[in-house]
Order: sequence, then structure tokens, then C-alpha cells
Amino acid sequence: MKSYEDLQVWQRAMDLVDCVYRLSATFPPDERFGLTSQVRRAAVSVSSNIAEGHARNSTRDFLRFLSMSMGSIAEVRTQLLIAERQGWLDSDDAQTAHESTNGIGRMLRDLMKSLNARISTSTSP
Repeated sequence: MKSYEDLQVWQRAMDLVDCVYRLSATFPPDERFGLTSQVRRAAVSVSSNIAEGHARNSTRDFLRFLSMSMGSIAEVRTQLLIAERQGWLDSDDAQTAHESTNGIGRMLRDLMKSLNARISTSTSP
């Protein structure tokens, strides 16, 4: 793989950014500097950390940045749940977003597992 852009998880994370921006555009105006800003930054952080980790050219660094992406996915999930509980998202939109975050989380875990196996294999006697 030549680029982080070739990673399906990065592509799905970019789709999540589009979804989060679209959904958060409907939040109340007084949340512009609150939850709207937070959920957007968290969503952007998922794909950004995948890209930055990939660019580090170290498997261990890549794993560290993927771990940060996992944290950002948890943030997005939580913030979207808050928005849903406040009545700012309808249940269908919320469900679609939750399915997306769950899928990206699985993809991140699988990639991390694969990279950890590569490290274990390369350090085995």
C-alpha cells in the first residue's frame, strides 16, 4: 500500500466526516461553539490520525495513532448520542451514524491486530 488514501478505514473515516458535518449542521445555533465544534473535530481526528500515523513510516507509531483514532471514534459516538438524547438528531440518522462508527471501530481494531501480529513476527527469534 502506497498511501493512507488506499486504506478502506481511512476512506470510511472520511465518509464519517461528511456525515457528521451534515448532521451537526442541524444542531441549534447556540451549540456552534459547543457540541457542533466538538463532534466535528473528533470526526476529523479519526481520519487525520490514520493519515499521520501512516506517514510516520514506523509500525509502532502507526499503531499509536490508530489508537488515538479509536479514542476519537468513541468521542464521536458519545457526542452523537448526546445530540440524539437532546432531540437534535432523528433516530434513523443517529442509527446510520452509529453503524458507521461501529464499522470504523471494527476496521481500526482489525488493522491494529494485523500490525501487532507483524511486529510480533518480526521480533520473534
